[in-house]
Amino acid sequence: MESDIEESLKKKQKKNPFLGESSTRKPLEHFSVRSYPAMGEVNFMQGEDIRLETTRARFSNVVKRHGELAERLSRDSDKLIFERLQKEFEAARASQTQEICLDGDQWNDGLLATIRERVHMEVERRAMPGDANVLADSDFQEKSTYKVGSKVICCLEGARIGIQYETSFAGEPCEPYHCVLESKSFLEKMTVLEHTIPFFLPIREAENDLLSSNAMRFIDHVGELLQAYVDRREQVRLIKELYGNQIGELYHSLPYHMIEFVVDDSDCKITVCLRYADLVLVLPTRVKVLAWPTSQFKKDSISAPSPARLSYAEDALRNMSLPEAYAEIVLNLPQALRQMFQHGGSC
Repeated sequence: MESDIEESLKKKQKKNPFLGESSTRKPLEHFSVRSYPAMGEVNFMQGEDIRLETTRARFSNVVKRHGELAERLSRDSDKLIFERLQKEFEAARASQTQEICLDGDQWNDGLLATIRERVHMEVERRAMPGDANVLADSDFQEKSTYKVGSKVICCLEGARIGIQYETSFAGEPCEPYHCVLESKSFLEKMTVLEHTIPFFLPIREAENDLLSSNAMRFIDHVGELLQAYVDRREQVRLIKELYGNQIGELYHSLPYHMIEFVVDDSDCKITVCLRYADLVLVLPTRVKVLAWPTSQFKKDSISAPSPARLSYAEDALRNMSLPEAYAEIVLNLPQALRQMFQHGGSC
């Protein structure tokens, strides 16, 4: 009887090896001797860094492709409109009898009403039969353009008012932009007929908010949008031109109202994030500059140090143009990092 029981137990052990003493011990012994590397946290952080770098590389490629696509979509059609309007504006200025430069209060709603009146008078004159014999009145013959700061305003054929915006950066001229307003009658509000303003600037919102109630303010506001956009764009172009070998991972929105870039230092990686609350601003309203420890510094530290804000750099970016602020940041960076290492053991 006992032999039958022993034989039955042996068969069960063969079917289910985990019931056996030796079988249960071996897996436990196997797991008990497994050890983890002493620098497990560092390896984890290195793995995270690798994944972050991969994500950044992919995102950078997406941003680059997006920029190329946006440029391609807007470039061809805008180029044709620009060339046609540029020729029309040049012809209008060539046929002028005088260019009137206006300062301060001389640019007002009364003058804009006068320009609209001249436009309608010209349309009516052309519609009159036998216009060749029409009064050779100086009011009909006189053709004036008006220069208000960086804007040139002129009368175009077909009840249209043209505004050419001249932009500049650091005293050097940049590309002009055009906006053509249609004025069918004094009883109807003016509308934007066509323009060469970049599609990502809110001209339609400005038209809806301002043009019907305050046409002069609309004209001025569009000029402010364009000049601020060109200024922000040229600031980014200049730091790439001057410090491109020091800057990596530079991203920006199409209107340049969000700008981010990285500066690699031997001790830290510096990340700069700029935000502009309004598209008419040339200095950022929100600034964050962080110093992140490099991988080598993480290895030498018992605990992973946290990134630190560089307040002096943030102040510089709020009050200076981007190229000037960048030079200030780099000049004072070694001293700022030394102070942070000494006081907190963190970068």
